[in-house]
Amino acid sequence: MKARQKRLAFVGLAIVGIGAASALAVTALKSNLSYFFSPSQVIANEAPPDHVFRLGGLVTKGTVQRQKDGLTVHFDVTDNAQTVKVAYTGILPDLFSEGTGVVAKGRLGSDRIFYADEVLAKHDEEYMPPEVASTLQTAHAQGVVESAAQASGATN
Repeated sequence: MKARQKRLAFVGLAIVGIGAASALAVTALKSNLSYFFSPSQVIANEAPPDHVFRLGGLVTKGTVQRQKDGLTVHFDVTDNAQTVKVAYTGILPDLFSEGTGVVAKGRLGSDRIFYADEVLAKHDEEYMPPEVASTLQTAHAQGVVESAAQASGATN
């Protein structure tokens, strides 16, 4: 084999190696992605039914129910337009309470209950995750438009 052929073989192997490493990296990243969805998007079936995703919104007041085992908690998350039931087994963050912002990571069950693996609460009264704030603002704006449309329809 001549020196030129050896160089071409080396470059070819390097390209194949880089391609294989890139394919493995992309595959690993895809499996670890968890997109954010609001309760309205979950109700509209925009969330993947067989994939881990994050659900964010406000914990609905009066819905937190602790089971007798002491670790399982059921509560509702709302974006002021729609509500999704959440089940979580584990220790909740200290700042978790009704009426506060929350982001839960998990899967949607066939019974339309979101089974959370992880629950994160906001860390002070000023902060809210950007995704939660934008979905709450969108839901509020849609609610105002629908209320105005209903009011104008009622007067006509």
